[in-house]
Amino acid sequence: MHHEKQVVISIASAVLLILTGTLGYMLLEGWDPVDALYMTVITLATVGYREIHPMSRMGQIYTMVLIVVGVGFFLYVAGTVIQFMVEGRIRILLGRRKLDRKIARLKNHYIVCGFGRIGSVICQRLHHEGASLVVIEKNGKRIEQLEQQEKLYINGDASDEANLLQAGIKRAKALIAALGTDTDNVFLVLTARQLAPKMKIIARASNEKAKSKLLAAGASMVESPYEMGAATMAQRVIRPTVTSFFDLAFAQSNADIQMEEIPVTVESRLNGLILKESGIRQDFNLIIIAIKQADGRMLFNPSFEAKISAGDTVIAVGERSNLKRLEAVLNPKAQDDAQDQA
Repeated sequence: MHHEKQVVISIASAVLLILTGTLGYMLLEGWDPVDALYMTVITLATVGYREIHPMSRMGQIYTMVLIVVGVGFFLYVAGTVIQFMVEGRIRILLGRRKLDRKIARLKNHYIVCGFGRIGSVICQRLHHEGASLVVIEKNGKRIEQLEQQEKLYINGDASDEANLLQAGIKRAKALIAALGTDTDNVFLVLTARQLAPKMKIIARASNEKAKSKLLAAGASMVESPYEMGAATMAQRVIRPTVTSFFDLAFAQSNADIQMEEIPVTVESRLNGLILKESGIRQDFNLIIIAIKQADGRMLFNPSFEAKISAGDTVIAVGERSNLKRLEAVLNPKAQDDAQDQA
């Protein structure tokens, strides 16, 4: 901002100098405005043309002063403009390198492809949950929004292999395909699946036909925002109390009550214990809603005899701080990775 102001002042001063020179010739030599302006311009430009009219002694002195002042001033203006352009370019390059270094350090992060209406909401939710993410977007106006929000981003086509590799697709936890069209999302999913065969890919679809194509392309899950929105509206009419509970559990505000899914790793001290022996209820004051077992089976409202094993995913409800404590016990490696990235 300081350099921009300096450039504006310099240009305004240059215009004022030309006007002052023109007025001086008009007063000293009695020339008309066009002749006076012409003489001022060729004098300041030092092009070496002869005077258009014979000049008095005072006019000659005035011309010499104008040359000395004008040449020095225009050299200063030129230097200021060049400095502004060079430093602006350097700031852009340094800013991009800083972003690239931050992206290179990420691990188990999310890659969001597309920062439109759906993608921006997804980024907002992920950021609220404290997740690391990188956005790939090629729209210039959306890039400006990402810069204002200080999010990590890559400016380019999300289906370009180079951009996906730069976003750390081989180290990422999941990729979210939220581009504007189903065709773009299908091509993106195909490319991403080739680069990361085991990574979780969630894709956006506009209709039922697109779902099957995205699944065939390699998407792990396909969601239609329109269908989800319609289903939510129907649930609000039929089961308003239930939807109010889920609004609380998934609220973006700083509400204490949250719902979380936490994977169980081999390193967990609760691995192999039954719920009754785990002390989750007593030590963490949480409610276990379900346990998704490693083979995909879901145990809703599990009994005290239900066993917690590595590969399972525990779905719990409670205060955010207690959920974080439980995650540190069930998945200690994720906690260590988060601290390393920090």
